[in-house]
Amino acid sequence: MTTTLKPGDAAPDFTLTNDKGEDVTLSDLKGQRVIVYFYPAAMTPGCTTEACDFSDSIDALHARGVEVLGISPDQPEKLATFRERDGLTITLLSDPDKHVHDAYGAYGEKKLYGKTVQGVIRSTFVVDEEGKVSDARYNVKATGHVAKLRKDLGL
Repeated sequence: MTTTLKPGDAAPDFTLTNDKGEDVTLSDLKGQRVIVYFYPAAMTPGCTTEACDFSDSIDALHARGVEVLGISPDQPEKLATFRERDGLTITLLSDPDKHVHDAYGAYGEKKLYGKTVQGVIRSTFVVDEEGKVSDARYNVKATGHVAKLRKDLGL
């Protein structure tokens, strides 16, 4: 059974490589809110929709002191292609061994076309200024998710 996070839990810290080959560490962003979201694969329809929605909202989120980190198992080179192809402006991070996915409960059993499979569970977490999870959402839908999240959080 996959462990899941809930509001009030300490957000697991991590250092992952972005699409430019640079390391990004969650704890370096302490003092601001961070949306950490997990998606299955770059350049697939649902993941593209979600990444574009976050990118379209990034200026408004930054104005409210919120950073966005998108995490997938893809290699940095594929993430760079994804960024360029779709004009993405959010930070894309590579977690090929899925250690961070596991720490957040974003990898495990899920339903896919009626079958139970192992895979990335599309999930979103809001980490507060102190490094605690203030919102945890599992099995989110790619379409409309960003707008709902912004509305629910008053962003």
